[in-house]
Amino acid sequence: MPPAATSPMPGWAMSSAPADVTDDAFLGGRLRLRQPAAGYRAGIDAVFLAAAVPARAGEHVLDLGLGPGAAALCLLWRVPGAAVTGLERDAVYAALARHNAAANGCADRLDVVEGDVGASPDLGLFDHVMTNPPFIEDGQGTRARDPGRAAAHSGDVPLAEWIAAAARALRPGGTLSIVFPARREGELLAALPPGALRLLPLVPRPGRAPKRLIVQRRPARPAGLVRLPGFVLHGDAPGFTPAAESILREGHALALDAPGAHP
Repeated sequence: MPPAATSPMPGWAMSSAPADVTDDAFLGGRLRLRQPAAGYRAGIDAVFLAAAVPARAGEHVLDLGLGPGAAALCLLWRVPGAAVTGLERDAVYAALARHNAAANGCADRLDVVEGDVGASPDLGLFDHVMTNPPFIEDGQGTRARDPGRAAAHSGDVPLAEWIAAAARALRPGGTLSIVFPARREGELLAALPPGALRLLPLVPRPGRAPKRLIVQRRPARPAGLVRLPGFVLHGDAPGFTPAAESILREGHALALDAPGAHP
């Protein structure tokens, strides 16, 4: 999903606006999103996260860590009758999310709330929660030079606290969907409260180790972990596999109900 153009953000105070933004295509051009040219940039993680949420028309979804709104808007495109509330602590990304919602005709279905997960805001209860938690703790790995990327990928809210906030926001029987680095699978599973868990590895190529996981918790079902076969993103031919294309370009749902039930 390469950027279509790079330009200054009009109408922003210079103290808060990113120096440049890109106009990016998602879902094969069905969505256009502005996001900073440098800093945290949404990509395929957001698209796969949105595809995993089993939302239906009339349901309300919470996106913890909204960013520029990519996951929320991908979900709203796929489920026209759904609504999303997005919590975002960075004012620049919150403003971009509002712009993107309006530009894609979703301003009335995406409610952007500025706030910090660590402050335990009371946003009500939701049918589903989706999140891409901060995944590089301070002092570990390479901290991004850009403040937006650093905030998105490190943050100061421990993973267990982030997951607990997500679980508290669920209505009984609701689902919690998470995208997270595969190398920290054990930490994520330890942070999740008991429930029925589905774990889908996203595999770059056949025979390679996964780099990301989609994990979904379904508290209304019998507890236990079901590990699904890896979802392969790239095959021998250039580009994505047909199954990955159906999600990334066409906006199809990602099936987690049965082992091997990928589109």
